[in-house]
Amino acid sequence: MRKEDKIQQIETLVKQLTDNSMFYLADISGLNAEQTSILRRTCFKQGVQLSVVKNTLLKIAMEKVEKDFDELYDVLKGNTALMFTETGNVPAKLIQDYTKKHKTDKPAFKGAYIEETTYVGSDNLEFLASIKSKDELIGDIIGLLQSPAKNVISALKSGGGTIAGIVKTLSERPE
Repeated sequence: MRKEDKIQQIETLVKQLTDNSMFYLADISGLNAEQTSILRRTCFKQGVQLSVVKNTLLKIAMEKVEKDFDELYDVLKGNTALMFTETGNVPAKLIQDYTKKHKTDKPAFKGAYIEETTYVGSDNLEFLASIKSKDELIGDIIGLLQSPAKNVISALKSGGGTIAGIVKTLSERPE
């Protein structure tokens, strides 16, 4: 790779790392062309941008960004795929689903940077897959806020029917 190409790739990585607050690092070595194509297609469908990067260039780019990536430097060994996402749990679920469906241990989770927090090691993958996305949390909050209102409306509707029924029965009753 020419020096100009390396500089260009570092600049691209710096921009991506600056613009995105969430990314995953994974090892996709050992996947054949068909498996890699399926993984890339799955990532695209779920809004995850997947690219394979050189560890040295990624480390240089990380050092140029004003974020704390120190814990991730140790996992920059072997093949590294960089997965950018808008939703923190999507790549974790994607990795889990892919490995189960294709009965393989790749892609292997190396680490993640999500909203200024670093996660390193495969033991964090289950946790990352289980956390709720921002949209899911907002949905839960809206559901909780609507629940009391629904109960009141339901009580008023059923109570209104009961009161109307009692009034009708009383009015029809012979005196």
